[in-house]
Amino acid sequence: MVRPADPAPVAVPRHYLMCRPAYFAVDYAINPWMDPAAGVDRDRAIRQWEGLRDLYRSLGHRVSEIAPIEGLPDMVFAANGALVVDGRVYGARFASAERTPEGPAYLDWFRQAGYAETREPKHVNEGEGDFITFDDVILAATGFRTEAAAHQEAERLLRRPVVTLQLVDPRFYHLDTALFALAGDRVAYYPGAFSEGSRRVLRSLYPDALLATEEDAAVLGLNAVCDGRNVVIAAEAVALADRLRGLGYTVHPVELDELRKAGGGAKCCTLELRHPRV
Repeated sequence: MVRPADPAPVAVPRHYLMCRPAYFAVDYAINPWMDPAAGVDRDRAIRQWEGLRDLYRSLGHRVSEIAPIEGLPDMVFAANGALVVDGRVYGARFASAERTPEGPAYLDWFRQAGYAETREPKHVNEGEGDFITFDDVILAATGFRTEAAAHQEAERLLRRPVVTLQLVDPRFYHLDTALFALAGDRVAYYPGAFSEGSRRVLRSLYPDALLATEEDAAVLGLNAVCDGRNVVIAAEAVALADRLRGLGYTVHPVELDELRKAGGGAKCCTLELRHPRV
């Protein structure tokens, strides 16, 4: 059982970086969601992305945009482009050759935007896809994309302890497909995505976590974004949405099924720019 959220969740304005899917396509397969033979409707993907961006703005969040680059169809998944904590930028080094140019492109954006402390990584990591940041700790995953050595590299740069988790189900190849942060130090996650040892770690750290079902995880329901009160979640994750409402959250279902053909949802499209705390 999950105890009701108390006090009531409170929204905190955020700053997000997004990338318009102007060149979105599924021309290769680097995760189980991708099928080049299935095809995509790019115009529909753009409309769905615009709906997500406009929703963030309507909720009071700031959205910056990085220009898409032709030939990089997955650049829309901005969460993979970097990890930003207290204004420090830990860049991405992608596991697949198809996405490798995205890392420098995102770092260039941060440098041009005036971020003084940026780091080109030595180790393979895919940004916020495999790092989830809390006030006092960062959860980081390995198993399919990000190397465990990148966790220590990020910890040194960002000056925040990093807890390593092991992913075991290839459908949930990034941490942000299997777990997301709620208000305070709460999380929601799908246990089946993690090794037994990592499940023990999560139970110890988050005894009151919301445990999602495989059905909700299988529609990328955990690839969600929470600002402390509002939860932006895949429209198909109906049961998870109902449970979140029961905990006092305001749920905003979004249609992103066209982008899901490449293995991404709301969180994949959203890189949070965490500025220094004042």
